[in-house]
Order: sequence, then structure tokens, then C-alpha cells
Amino acid sequence: MNVAEAKILVTGGSSGIGFETARQLSKRGAKVAICGRDGEKIRRAADEIRAAGIQADVSVEADVVRLIGQVRETLGGYDVLINNAGFGYFAPLLETTLTDMQRVFATNVFGAMLVARESAKIFAAQNRGNIVNVSSTAGVKGFAGGTAYSASKFAVSSMTECWRAELRKHNIRVMQINPSEVQTAFFAGRERPLSERKLRAIDIAQAIISMLELDDRGFVTEMSVWATNPD
Repeated sequence: MNVAEAKILVTGGSSGIGFETARQLSKRGAKVAICGRDGEKIRRAADEIRAAGIQADVSVEADVVRLIGQVRETLGGYDVLINNAGFGYFAPLLETTLTDMQRVFATNVFGAMLVARESAKIFAAQNRGNIVNVSSTAGVKGFAGGTAYSASKFAVSSMTECWRAELRKHNIRVMQINPSEVQTAFFAGRERPLSERKLRAIDIAQAIISMLELDDRGFVTEMSVWATNPD
């Protein structure tokens, strides 16, 4: 697709991978909307990258329905979802509560499903669209302390495959990207300087854009991005 002509929503777009992806897409000429729970934070981020900022909590169904309608109206159309909103929670099984699991799944799984469902209604009706689910290498292989987070990302991988099977007939490309550890401002803010050998948000943004830029007759089903030699 021609990214410069795209109309794109990036969920969780006020920081990290979402923010950098939205920034790079906007620089390439795309019309971009970003959303997040913190209204002031999303407005500041949107102003910085010249995007439309919409306050919405993807775990709340009414918010999602409003969000998608507002995106289409604001951008004058809609054809790409970067399904990025999510967060991590890490603890051993013996210390993980049901509330912990429910909180992670509410955003990482149920939120991703709600945004994709409402977006796919539009994409199917117009017989074209793109969904990029931002998962994680934690959704490929589990690890100690990852019960809640890793399980949520495995669920995203499963949903991606299901949506691809259902939506392909509508010319909707459903793709997934699996970043390994990505350094963000939060990472650096904990007195750990950014390493030249580990991934940064821009690396994932560039990978997502490369997936979108492939001609519409084909698509990359899944991409995992690892640091070459991070140690």
C-alpha cells in the first residue's frame, strides 16, 4: 500500500512503540490518529507528531465504538489499524492473583479484540483494510514470571490467526509483529542508559511500516524482531 495515502489508527499511541510508529507514519504523509487513556498525555503526543489525539480506554466497549467512529470521521476514512495498546505485568505464578490476570487481559486481549472488531466492520464493508497486531516474542515462548503477560500475547497470536482466516476474503491483511525487549523512555528513566546494541522503538516502527508498504497483493503474516547481539 501507499502509506502516504493511508488513514491510520495507532492504539496506545502516546508513548513507546505506538508513539514512534505514529510519528514515522505521519512523517511519511499518512493521516494518523492515536488514542490512549490519559487525555492530556494523548493530546501532547498528538500535537508533537501532528496527529489526531483521541482519549479512549480500549478495555471499555463504549469507548471503542466511539473511538472508531471518531477516527473515520476525523481522518475522512479509515484503512489501517495498528493494534498496539497493552502493558506488562510480571510475577511468579504463586504471587499472581486473578485480578492481575484480568487486568492484563482486559487491555491486551479484550481491548485488542474490541478495536479489531469495530475496525473490521468498516474494512469489510469497503473490501480493504489492514490490521497489524503488536504482540511480543513473549507470545512465542513463555518464561518464568510471565504468566499474565505471556499468556495475553499468546492469545493475541491466536486471535491474529483466526481473524486472518475470517477476513482475508474481504481483502483485509491481518499481520502480527513480535518485538523482543525494546528500550523506551521508561527503560532509560530507571538509570539504565540506552544501549546501542538493544532495540529501540524506531526499529519496530520501521518494521511495521515495511509490512504495510508491501503491495496489497501480498502480505507478511508475522514478523519477529530481535536485537542482533544485545549482550
